[in-house]
Amino acid sequence: MIGWIEFKNFKVLRNAKLPLSRFTLIVGANGSGKSTAFNAILAIRDPNQRNFSQIQTAGVPETKPVALSAHWAEERNEFLIEVIWSMHNSTKQSFEVAPRNQTRDESRPRNALHRARIFSLDATAIANPVQLEPQMELAHTGANLAGVLDRLRDENPERFEALNEQLGRWIPEFDRILFETPAQGKRSLSLRTREGHHVIKASDLSQGTLIALALLTIAYLPEPPSIVCLEEPDHGLHPRLLRDVRDALYRLAYPEGSNEKRDPVQVIATTHNPYFLDLFRDHPDEIVIAEKVGLEAKFSRLSDRSDLEEILGDAPLSEVWYSGVLGGVPAGT
Repeated sequence: MIGWIEFKNFKVLRNAKLPLSRFTLIVGANGSGKSTAFNAILAIRDPNQRNFSQIQTAGVPETKPVALSAHWAEERNEFLIEVIWSMHNSTKQSFEVAPRNQTRDESRPRNALHRARIFSLDATAIANPVQLEPQMELAHTGANLAGVLDRLRDENPERFEALNEQLGRWIPEFDRILFETPAQGKRSLSLRTREGHHVIKASDLSQGTLIALALLTIAYLPEPPSIVCLEEPDHGLHPRLLRDVRDALYRLAYPEGSNEKRDPVQVIATTHNPYFLDLFRDHPDEIVIAEKVGLEAKFSRLSDRSDLEEILGDAPLSEVWYSGVLGGVPAGT
Protein backbone atom coordinates (compact mmCIF):
# COMPACT_ATOMS: atom_id res chain seq x y z
CA MET A 1 0.00 0.00 0.00
CA ILE A 2 1.15 3.55 -0.69
CA GLY A 3 1.64 5.30 2.66
CA TRP A 4 2.33 8.74 1.25
CA ILE A 5 3.24 10.64 -1.91
CA GLU A 6 5.53 13.66 -1.85
CA PHE A 7 5.40 16.25 -4.64
CA LYS A 8 8.08 18.68 -5.79
CA ASN A 9 7.15 21.12 -8.56
CA PHE A 10 4.43 18.78 -9.89
CA LYS A 11 1.77 21.06 -11.38
CA VAL A 12 -0.07 22.87 -8.55
CA LEU A 13 1.70 20.71 -5.96
CA ARG A 14 4.97 22.61 -5.66
CA ASN A 15 5.89 21.29 -2.22
CA ALA A 16 3.30 18.95 -0.71
CA LYS A 17 2.90 15.58 0.91
CA LEU A 18 -0.27 13.45 0.67
CA PRO A 19 -0.84 10.92 3.48
CA LEU A 20 -2.78 7.83 2.42
CA SER A 21 -4.55 4.93 4.12
CA ARG A 22 -6.39 1.87 2.85
CA PHE A 23 -9.28 4.26 2.29
CA THR A 24 -8.73 8.00 1.86
CA LEU A 25 -11.35 10.67 1.17
CA ILE A 26 -9.91 13.95 -0.12
CA VAL A 27 -12.02 17.10 0.22
CA GLY A 28 -11.13 20.55 -1.00
CA ALA A 29 -11.92 23.37 -3.37
CA ASN A 30 -11.52 23.15 -7.12
CA GLY A 31 -7.88 23.52 -8.13
CA SER A 32 -6.56 22.32 -4.77
CA GLY A 33 -4.63 19.36 -6.18
CA LYS A 34 -7.10 16.47 -5.81
CA SER A 35 -7.05 15.38 -9.45
CA THR A 36 -3.34 16.17 -9.67
CA ALA A 37 -2.71 13.66 -6.90
CA PHE A 38 -4.52 10.99 -8.91
CA ASN A 39 -2.48 11.79 -11.99
CA ALA A 40 0.70 11.51 -9.93
CA ILE A 41 0.05 7.81 -9.33
CA LEU A 42 -0.08 7.22 -13.07
CA ALA A 43 3.02 9.39 -13.52
CA ILE A 44 4.94 7.26 -11.03
CA ARG A 45 3.81 4.15 -12.87
CA ASP A 46 4.59 5.42 -16.40
CA PRO A 47 7.06 8.32 -15.99
CA ASN A 48 8.09 8.29 -19.64
CA GLN A 49 4.54 9.12 -20.66
CA ARG A 50 4.83 12.53 -18.98
CA ASN A 51 6.50 15.55 -20.58
CA PHE A 52 8.55 17.81 -18.28
CA SER A 53 7.01 21.01 -19.60
CA GLN A 54 3.48 19.67 -19.09
CA ILE A 55 3.89 18.70 -15.43
CA GLN A 56 6.20 21.43 -14.11
CA THR A 57 4.71 23.96 -11.69
CA ALA A 58 3.98 27.28 -13.41
CA GLY A 59 6.49 29.98 -12.55
CA VAL A 60 9.21 27.59 -11.35
CA PRO A 61 12.55 27.93 -13.22
CA GLU A 62 13.20 25.18 -15.75
CA THR A 63 16.42 24.34 -13.94
CA LYS A 64 14.35 22.97 -11.03
CA PRO A 65 13.46 19.29 -11.53
CA VAL A 66 10.01 17.80 -11.03
CA ALA A 67 10.02 14.97 -8.49
CA LEU A 68 7.54 12.48 -7.07
CA SER A 69 8.33 10.19 -4.13
CA ALA A 70 6.05 7.45 -2.85
CA HIS A 71 6.42 5.27 0.21
CA TRP A 72 5.24 1.70 -0.36
CA ALA A 73 4.83 -0.36 2.80
CA GLU A 74 3.50 -3.80 3.61
CA GLU A 75 4.62 -6.44 6.07
CA ARG A 76 8.39 -6.98 5.67
CA ASN A 77 8.44 -5.27 2.28
CA GLU A 78 9.07 -1.53 2.13
CA PHE A 79 10.25 0.70 -0.69
CA LEU A 80 10.82 4.35 -1.49
CA ILE A 81 9.83 4.93 -5.10
CA GLU A 82 11.18 8.09 -6.73
CA VAL A 83 10.74 9.62 -10.15
CA ILE A 84 12.60 12.75 -11.30
CA TRP A 85 11.97 14.70 -14.50
CA SER A 86 14.58 17.21 -15.64
CA MET A 87 15.03 19.65 -18.49
CA HIS A 88 15.21 18.17 -21.99
CA ASN A 89 12.78 15.42 -20.79
CA SER A 90 15.39 13.38 -18.94
CA THR A 91 13.54 10.92 -16.66
CA LYS A 92 14.80 8.71 -13.86
CA GLN A 93 12.81 6.15 -11.85
CA SER A 94 14.13 4.22 -8.85
CA PHE A 95 12.88 1.69 -6.29
CA GLU A 96 14.99 1.95 -3.16
CA VAL A 97 14.77 -0.55 -0.32
CA ALA A 98 13.70 1.16 2.91
CA PRO A 99 16.13 0.82 5.86
CA ARG A 100 13.82 -1.46 7.86
CA ASN A 101 13.15 -3.76 4.92
CA GLN A 102 13.48 -7.46 5.67
CA THR A 103 12.78 -8.72 2.17
CA ARG A 104 13.01 -7.29 -1.32
CA ASP A 105 10.10 -7.98 -3.64
CA GLU A 106 10.04 -5.11 -6.08
CA SER A 107 7.34 -6.85 -8.10
CA ARG A 108 4.72 -6.07 -5.43
CA PRO A 109 4.77 -2.27 -5.73
CA ARG A 110 5.36 -2.44 -9.47
CA ASN A 111 2.35 -4.71 -9.93
CA ALA A 112 0.19 -2.53 -7.68
CA LEU A 113 1.06 0.57 -9.70
CA HIS A 114 0.51 -1.28 -12.97
CA ARG A 115 -2.99 -2.24 -11.84
CA ALA A 116 -3.94 1.21 -10.54
CA ARG A 117 -7.03 2.72 -12.14
CA ILE A 118 -8.59 6.19 -12.07
CA PHE A 119 -12.34 6.50 -12.60
CA SER A 120 -14.29 9.64 -13.42
CA LEU A 121 -17.62 8.05 -14.19
CA ASP A 122 -19.76 9.49 -16.98
CA ALA A 123 -23.35 8.32 -17.45
CA THR A 124 -23.32 8.70 -21.23
CA ALA A 125 -20.20 6.56 -21.59
CA ILE A 126 -21.61 3.95 -19.20
CA ALA A 127 -24.82 3.62 -21.24
CA ASN A 128 -23.13 3.12 -24.61
CA PRO A 129 -23.16 -0.35 -26.23
CA VAL A 130 -19.73 -1.96 -26.44
CA GLN A 131 -17.83 -4.09 -28.91
CA LEU A 132 -17.06 -7.32 -27.06
CA GLU A 133 -13.39 -8.18 -26.56
CA PRO A 134 -11.56 -10.76 -24.44
CA GLN A 135 -10.61 -9.67 -20.90
CA MET A 136 -12.66 -6.48 -21.18
CA GLU A 137 -12.05 -3.89 -18.45
CA LEU A 138 -13.98 -0.88 -17.28
CA ALA A 139 -12.66 2.33 -18.85
CA HIS A 140 -11.94 5.40 -16.71
CA THR A 141 -15.31 6.92 -17.72
CA GLY A 142 -17.22 3.72 -16.98
CA ALA A 143 -17.36 2.82 -20.67
CA ASN A 144 -17.38 -0.92 -21.46
CA LEU A 145 -19.73 -1.60 -18.52
CA ALA A 146 -22.02 -3.84 -20.57
CA GLY A 147 -19.07 -5.98 -21.64
CA VAL A 148 -17.62 -6.18 -18.12
CA LEU A 149 -20.97 -7.27 -16.68
CA ASP A 150 -21.48 -9.75 -19.51
CA ARG A 151 -18.11 -11.29 -18.68
CA LEU A 152 -18.92 -11.32 -14.96
CA ARG A 153 -22.18 -13.16 -15.63
CA ASP A 154 -20.38 -15.84 -17.68
CA GLU A 155 -17.25 -16.30 -15.56
CA ASN A 156 -18.50 -15.54 -12.04
CA PRO A 157 -22.25 -16.14 -11.96
CA GLU A 158 -22.38 -16.13 -8.14
CA ARG A 159 -20.88 -12.65 -8.03
CA PHE A 160 -23.21 -11.50 -10.78
CA GLU A 161 -26.20 -12.71 -8.77
CA ALA A 162 -24.89 -11.00 -5.64
CA LEU A 163 -24.49 -7.78 -7.63
CA ASN A 164 -28.08 -8.08 -8.89
CA GLU A 165 -29.30 -8.56 -5.34
CA GLN A 166 -27.36 -5.54 -4.11
CA LEU A 167 -28.66 -3.42 -7.00
CA GLY A 168 -32.19 -4.22 -5.80
CA ARG A 169 -31.28 -2.90 -2.37
CA TRP A 170 -29.73 0.27 -3.72
CA ILE A 171 -32.48 0.99 -6.26
CA PRO A 172 -35.61 -1.08 -5.33
CA GLU A 173 -37.34 -0.09 -8.56
CA PHE A 174 -35.19 -2.64 -10.43
CA ASP A 175 -34.55 -6.33 -9.84
CA ARG A 176 -32.37 -7.53 -12.72
CA ILE A 177 -29.58 -6.63 -15.13
CA LEU A 178 -30.35 -7.77 -18.66
CA PHE A 179 -28.36 -7.77 -21.91
CA GLU A 180 -29.14 -7.15 -25.55
CA THR A 181 -27.16 -7.64 -28.77
CA PRO A 182 -27.84 -4.51 -30.85
CA ALA A 183 -25.38 -5.59 -33.57
CA GLN A 184 -22.96 -8.41 -34.34
CA GLY A 185 -20.37 -8.67 -31.57
CA LYS A 186 -21.89 -5.84 -29.55
CA ARG A 187 -23.54 -5.85 -26.15
CA SER A 188 -25.78 -3.34 -24.39
CA LEU A 189 -27.41 -3.51 -20.99
CA SER A 190 -30.86 -2.84 -19.60
CA LEU A 191 -32.51 -3.00 -16.20
CA ARG A 192 -35.77 -4.81 -15.48
CA THR A 193 -38.35 -3.17 -13.26
CA ARG A 194 -39.44 -5.11 -10.21
CA GLU A 195 -43.07 -4.28 -10.85
CA GLY A 196 -44.32 -5.41 -14.23
CA HIS A 197 -40.88 -6.62 -15.42
CA HIS A 198 -40.55 -3.79 -17.91
CA VAL A 199 -37.17 -3.55 -19.65
CA ILE A 200 -35.54 -0.12 -19.45
CA LYS A 201 -32.61 0.44 -21.82
CA ALA A 202 -29.42 1.95 -20.44
CA SER A 203 -29.89 5.05 -22.57
CA ASP A 204 -33.20 5.69 -20.78
CA LEU A 205 -31.85 5.22 -17.25
CA SER A 206 -31.03 8.16 -14.99
CA GLN A 207 -27.49 9.41 -14.52
CA GLY A 208 -27.54 8.35 -10.88
CA THR A 209 -28.71 4.81 -11.68
CA LEU A 210 -25.96 4.31 -14.24
CA ILE A 211 -23.23 5.62 -11.93
CA ALA A 212 -24.55 3.47 -9.07
CA LEU A 213 -24.40 0.40 -11.33
CA ALA A 214 -20.81 1.17 -12.34
CA LEU A 215 -19.76 1.62 -8.69
CA LEU A 216 -21.38 -1.66 -7.72
CA THR A 217 -19.59 -3.40 -10.58
CA ILE A 218 -16.20 -2.13 -9.39
CA ALA A 219 -17.01 -3.34 -5.86
CA TYR A 220 -17.96 -6.82 -7.04
CA LEU A 221 -15.13 -7.50 -9.49
CA PRO A 222 -13.41 -10.79 -8.61
CA GLU A 223 -10.01 -9.24 -9.28
CA PRO A 224 -10.38 -5.48 -8.76
CA PRO A 225 -7.56 -3.01 -9.44
CA SER A 226 -5.00 -2.86 -6.64
CA ILE A 227 -5.43 0.94 -6.41
CA VAL A 228 -8.76 2.59 -7.22
CA CYS A 229 -9.01 6.37 -7.53
CA LEU A 230 -12.55 7.74 -7.83
CA GLU A 231 -13.38 11.30 -8.78
CA GLU A 232 -16.54 12.24 -6.88
CA PRO A 233 -18.20 8.79 -6.76
CA ASP A 234 -21.23 10.47 -5.14
CA HIS A 235 -21.82 12.77 -8.12
CA GLY A 236 -25.40 12.61 -9.38
CA LEU A 237 -26.58 10.21 -6.68
CA HIS A 238 -29.51 10.70 -4.33
CA PRO A 239 -28.35 11.36 -0.74
CA ARG A 240 -30.09 8.15 0.34
CA LEU A 241 -27.51 6.17 -1.63
CA LEU A 242 -24.43 7.78 -0.12
CA ARG A 243 -24.13 5.30 2.75
CA ASP A 244 -24.37 2.46 0.21
CA VAL A 245 -21.58 4.04 -1.83
CA ARG A 246 -19.41 4.29 1.26
CA ASP A 247 -20.08 0.62 2.06
CA ALA A 248 -19.19 -0.40 -1.51
CA LEU A 249 -15.87 1.45 -1.26
CA TYR A 250 -15.22 -0.13 2.13
CA ARG A 251 -15.91 -3.52 0.57
CA LEU A 252 -12.93 -2.88 -1.71
CA ALA A 253 -10.65 -1.47 0.97
CA TYR A 254 -11.59 -3.87 3.78
CA PRO A 255 -12.35 -7.24 2.14
CA GLU A 256 -12.25 -9.07 5.47
CA GLY A 257 -15.48 -7.29 6.41
CA SER A 258 -17.24 -8.95 3.48
CA ASN A 259 -15.50 -12.33 3.79
CA GLU A 260 -13.58 -11.60 0.60
CA LYS A 261 -10.41 -13.67 0.29
CA ARG A 262 -8.19 -11.21 -1.55
CA ASP A 263 -5.73 -8.41 -0.87
CA PRO A 264 -7.22 -5.04 0.13
CA VAL A 265 -7.72 -2.46 -2.58
CA GLN A 266 -6.30 0.96 -1.78
CA VAL A 267 -9.18 3.35 -2.43
CA ILE A 268 -8.71 7.10 -2.85
CA ALA A 269 -11.83 9.18 -3.49
CA THR A 270 -12.63 12.87 -3.77
CA THR A 271 -15.84 14.68 -2.90
CA HIS A 272 -17.50 18.08 -2.59
CA ASN A 273 -20.61 16.54 -1.03
CA PRO A 274 -21.22 17.54 2.61
CA TYR A 275 -23.61 14.63 3.16
CA PHE A 276 -20.98 12.15 1.99
CA LEU A 277 -18.32 13.78 4.15
CA ASP A 278 -20.52 13.46 7.24
CA LEU A 279 -20.46 9.67 6.89
CA PHE A 280 -16.77 9.70 7.84
CA ARG A 281 -17.02 11.92 10.92
CA ASP A 282 -15.89 9.06 13.16
CA HIS A 283 -12.95 8.25 10.88
CA PRO A 284 -10.86 11.44 10.69
CA ASP A 285 -7.81 9.31 9.87
CA GLU A 286 -9.45 8.61 6.49
CA ILE A 287 -10.07 12.26 5.60
CA VAL A 288 -7.50 14.52 3.93
CA ILE A 289 -8.09 18.24 3.45
CA ALA A 290 -6.73 19.69 0.22
CA GLU A 291 -6.16 23.43 0.42
CA LYS A 292 -4.93 26.06 -2.01
CA VAL A 293 -2.60 28.57 -0.34
CA GLY A 294 -1.61 31.25 -2.80
CA LEU A 295 -0.40 29.44 -5.91
CA GLU A 296 0.39 26.21 -4.09
CA ALA A 297 -1.75 23.34 -2.80
CA LYS A 298 -1.24 21.47 0.44
CA PHE A 299 -2.66 18.32 2.05
CA SER A 300 -3.33 17.60 5.71
CA ARG A 301 -4.89 14.60 7.41
CA LEU A 302 -7.84 15.59 9.56
CA SER A 303 -6.83 13.32 12.45
CA ASP A 304 -3.46 15.13 12.72
CA ARG A 305 -5.13 18.26 14.06
CA SER A 306 -4.55 18.53 17.80
CA ASP A 307 -7.64 20.74 18.20
CA LEU A 308 -9.99 18.48 16.23
CA GLU A 309 -12.28 17.45 19.09
CA GLU A 310 -12.56 21.04 20.29
CA ILE A 311 -13.42 22.27 16.78
CA LEU A 312 -15.95 19.55 16.00
CA GLY A 313 -17.83 19.42 19.26
CA ASP A 314 -21.28 18.02 18.48
CA ALA A 315 -21.55 19.69 15.09
CA PRO A 316 -21.77 17.78 11.80
CA LEU A 317 -18.40 17.57 10.08
CA SER A 318 -19.85 19.22 6.98
CA GLU A 319 -20.82 22.36 8.91
CA VAL A 320 -17.35 22.70 10.36
CA TRP A 321 -15.80 22.17 6.94
CA TYR A 322 -18.11 24.76 5.35
CA SER A 323 -17.12 27.26 8.03
CA GLY A 324 -13.57 27.26 6.65
CA VAL A 325 -11.98 26.38 10.00
CA LEU A 326 -10.59 23.15 8.59
CA GLY A 327 -9.47 24.70 5.31
CA GLY A 328 -10.22 23.22 1.91
CA VAL A 329 -13.00 25.66 0.91
CA PRO A 330 -12.88 28.21 -1.91
CA ALA A 331 -11.31 31.53 -0.95
CA GLY A 332 -13.84 34.17 -0.01
CA THR A 333 -16.58 31.70 1.09
